[in-house]
Amino acid sequence: MKILSWNVNGIRAILKKDFIKDIKQLDPDIICIQETKAQDHETEKQLSVLTGYTLYSNSALKKGYSGTAILSKKKPVAFINDMGNSKHDSEGRVQCAEYDQYYLVNVYVPNSGQKLDRLDYRKSWDTDFLKYLKELEATKPVIICGDFNVAHQAMDLKNDKANYNKTAGYTQIEIDGMDNFINAGFVDVFRQRFPDKVAYTYWSYRFKARERNIGWRIDYFLVSSTLLPKITAINILSEILGSDHCPILLEIDL
Repeated sequence: MKILSWNVNGIRAILKKDFIKDIKQLDPDIICIQETKAQDHETEKQLSVLTGYTLYSNSALKKGYSGTAILSKKKPVAFINDMGNSKHDSEGRVQCAEYDQYYLVNVYVPNSGQKLDRLDYRKSWDTDFLKYLKELEATKPVIICGDFNVAHQAMDLKNDKANYNKTAGYTQIEIDGMDNFINAGFVDVFRQRFPDKVAYTYWSYRFKARERNIGWRIDYFLVSSTLLPKITAINILSEILGSDHCPILLEIDL
């Protein structure tokens, strides 16, 4: 089974590119999309061309902002949007699809802001999101995928020293948040498989960053450790264009 995760940086924008062709070529069983930047009815209209999937959308109250979507060939046993926490549930950032053997959580973690003005909020988000995940895991294993908006280690971004504690996505508070996910038993699949490999999932549109490969690895698959033996592959598909993020693909026998 193939699960694809992709921050598309606007569903309308990416559909003007090779998105549909790329998806059909990859043929994932489940597609997890972040940053739709569209209301639910708009997302549904845009993605109606992808037949064979059941679509679930979660839009922010603020129009043109944030938003997530899941498309699944197999209909989940149950589905719910958001964490059930009023402090966090207005931005369309979390979706949970329940299947027979596992939960799948699609997430678009809040950015801490250009001036780190949302860093305190981000800290509380990470704490509450981890609590939510552990409550799910008490019932069955969890696969979490999406844009976590943090480079966990120095190798996960090009210019680590210049960005440390100055740039959203590489402050100690955000690093500690990812540490907490890992220490709670969730495994960063790519880093577990490739402990020394430098690979990025996001490149700024400025300064020809992608062309020069000045990037960040901020998109992840985290899984409950019990699922590790079932994972057959994890890939960062950096050759696929269309967004400032590239898709990531998990293959698992379930």
